Amino acid sequence: MKISGFTFVRNAIKFDYPVVESITSILPIVDEFIVSVGNSDDGTLQLIESIGSPKIKIFQSVWDENLKIEGKVLAIETDKALAHVSPDADWAFYLQADEVVHENDLLKIVNAASRYLNNKKIEGLLFNYFHFYGTYDYVGDSHQWYDKEIRIIRNNKNIFSYRDAQGFRNKQNKKLKVKKIDASIYHYGWVRHPQKQLEKLYNFKGYWGGDKNSVPQLTDNEKYDFLKNVDVVDYYKGTHPAVMEKRIKEKNWTLEFDVSKKRIPLKDQLLHKVEKRIGKRMFIYQNYKII
Repeated sequence: MKISGFTFVRNAIKFDYPVVESITSILPIVDEFIVSVGNSDDGTLQLIESIGSPKIKIFQSVWDENLKIEGKVLAIETDKALAHVSPDADWAFYLQADEVVHENDLLKIVNAASRYLNNKKIEGLLFNYFHFYGTYDYVGDSHQWYDKEIRIIRNNKNIFSYRDAQGFRNKQNKKLKVKKIDASIYHYGWVRHPQKQLEKLYNFKGYWGGDKNSVPQLTDNEKYDFLKNVDVVDYYKGTHPAVMEKRIKEKNWTLEFDVSKKRIPLKDQLLHKVEKRIGKRMFIYQNYKII
């Protein structure tokens, strides 16, 4: 069985992406890792090269700045990386540049990929998600944060990145048939210094039709306050992937949230209580079919 990792990245240093941690987190279980490096102005290419693994295969890409509709350019860049996956790979393991896998899950992932290898009805493997917010101590805990998504797909060239690259579909535009596995993705897309988070946020506005150059000039207090306008967060009680240890130790900002506050309508607060009690999300959109 052959597993290929793949990702895309641009301006990883400028916007403080944990892309090195992301890639290295699954290097032990992949046979190759495809990295599509977009046209950057901060040394991202050199950063990826510095990982120094013979498994890593780097390809360079130029992003189409005219694709400013619903994050479409992100899906296109994902597909560019996927196209470089070796034809003999059985599975393609997708990680975005701010997603990391815990070392405790690696064997579970390999076992699941092996278990479903010959069941061609299974088009992908579904992961649980932790969405960290503000600091490494809190996670998003509302319907705003998807709780599961496909991250391993069958390498059959009939699958493409869907919409803004959150998930996948087949070329008949049908949802993939997937198996849920006992493994998680640790998403750090909302954990960086508030100034860096603000810059990243406004840069990404450009890929949804906004002006990515209009970063507001805020005071130090305002830079922290904008992150506090979150609907629901909770304390994270688990451990982080070992590859994140150095980054966590170097954190140079402090944010505290009142986890008792729920900035959502009353009916959603009641639903949230029910979900916490039963340990399951209800009435959520699923871009996949669990079989």
